[in-house]
Amino acid sequence: MKTTYWIGHTIFRAAAKAFFRYQVVGREKLITEGPVLIASNHESFLDPPLVGIAYDQAVFYLARKTLFRGPCSWIYPRWNAVPIDQDQPDMSSLKRIIKILRSGEQVVVFPEGARTLDGNLQPGEAGVGLIAVKSKARVQPVRIFGAREALPRGSGRLKFHPITIVVGDPIEFTAEELAAKGRDGYQAISDRIMDEIAAIKHPSENKIRKN
Repeated sequence: MKTTYWIGHTIFRAAAKAFFRYQVVGREKLITEGPVLIASNHESFLDPPLVGIAYDQAVFYLARKTLFRGPCSWIYPRWNAVPIDQDQPDMSSLKRIIKILRSGEQVVVFPEGARTLDGNLQPGEAGVGLIAVKSKARVQPVRIFGAREALPRGSGRLKFHPITIVVGDPIEFTAEELAAKGRDGYQAISDRIMDEIAAIKHPSENKIRKN
C-alpha cells in the first residue's frame, strides 16, 4: 500500500510542477506532526492530490463513495482515500475519520463538500466541525489558487494554468469552541474554518496591498 501511495505522490508532484508551475507558499507553516485536519477550499477534481503533495509524508483523504468503482476500488484505498457518502453522511464514516486523526495522522477535508461552480467560496458543512470537535486535532487551513482555471467543475478539458497552494496559520480554537455540541455548534466551527480559509490571499494580492 505504501509503495502505491508514494508512486502516485511522486508522479502527481512531478506533473504538477511541470504542467502547472505548482508551488506552495508558506510551507514552513505546515504542521507535520500529530493529528491535523487539513482544511482546504474546493475548486477542482485536482484538489486532493494538489493538497497532498504539499506534504512530504503520507496524508489521508475523503472521497465520494461513488468513486470507489472498478480499478478505483483498488487504487483509492491505497492512496489513503476514505469513502464517504456526501448525500447521506453516516456516522460510521465520520467515526473512521476521527479514529484516523486520533491515531496521529493528517487528514485532508474540503469543508464546502462540493467543488465551486463560480470560483467563490461556499459555506462549510457542519460535519467538518463535528470532526474537529470530536478529534481535537489541530486545523491547518490552506487555500488553492488556479485549480479551477486548470480543470473547472463540469469540464473534461485540462488547461496548463499556474496553481498555487497558500498555507495559513493553524487555527487555535478556544476551549469553549471545542465544547460545541449539536448541529449549530458544529456549524459554527465549520464557519470559523471557512473564515480562516477566506482570509488567505494569493501572494500577488499581498504585493498589491504593500505597494
